[in-house]
Amino acid sequence: MISQAYLSQLFSLENRVALVTGGSSGIGRAVAGALARAGASVVVVARKETELAATVDELTAGGCRAAWVSADLGTRDGVRAAAEEAVRAFGEPDILVNSAGINLRPPMGELTEDVWDTTLAVNLEAPFLLGQRFGPGMAERGFGRIIHITSQQAHRAFVQSGAYGVSKGGLESLARSQAEAWSPYGVTCNTLVPGFVMTPLNARLANDPEKVEALAARTMTGRNGLAEDFEGAAVFLASRASAYVTGQSIFVDGGLSVH
Repeated sequence: MISQAYLSQLFSLENRVALVTGGSSGIGRAVAGALARAGASVVVVARKETELAATVDELTAGGCRAAWVSADLGTRDGVRAAAEEAVRAFGEPDILVNSAGINLRPPMGELTEDVWDTTLAVNLEAPFLLGQRFGPGMAERGFGRIIHITSQQAHRAFVQSGAYGVSKGGLESLARSQAEAWSPYGVTCNTLVPGFVMTPLNARLANDPEKVEALAARTMTGRNGLAEDFEGAAVFLASRASAYVTGQSIFVDGGLSVH
């Protein structure tokens, strides 16, 4: 049918390679699955081998091409090793999704240097290093998509933003810097900004029914987010459909940010 051919041409990720950090759980897993089902060969990078294997097994059982790399993204050597191992699966990536993150948010007066360093290393430095490794190659080939998963706390302070909010604010600035550098060569760089999403990263808040209900009431849709709410936005930003969208923060939050 004409409609199917058109949509395939616009959104298909056939013959593309994607690397998704944090792709074994939560938003990252949903995004990895969406990119794979849209045709990309996907490498999932995270720490826990059991979750990685389960994610990839599910995708390959459905006819997708997927592989996994277990890595510590909290060190520069770990990030570099993960990048090189990931390339061995399907080649250099056309799409980089930075979804891996840690959520350590003690009160500001109790924020230690160790927590600061760990948070910034995983949430901001790892995406920077991966961008430096893959962005120039994408630009040389004339196509690339870099997608960061950030947070409302990049824009507003609440629930003890601490180092976490700083790391996510920095990540949105990084996207703009990457867009400035590489968009003239066909590489778009954007962020997806969640509201409150029921994922393992938010387990502490999710265990408080009153807070969960209060956060849902702050949205325009009357509910909190689900990981699958990010699938369509991720495919859009990864495909040729978003060729003229770069340097942007796209809120996928049920209207929370404007309510």
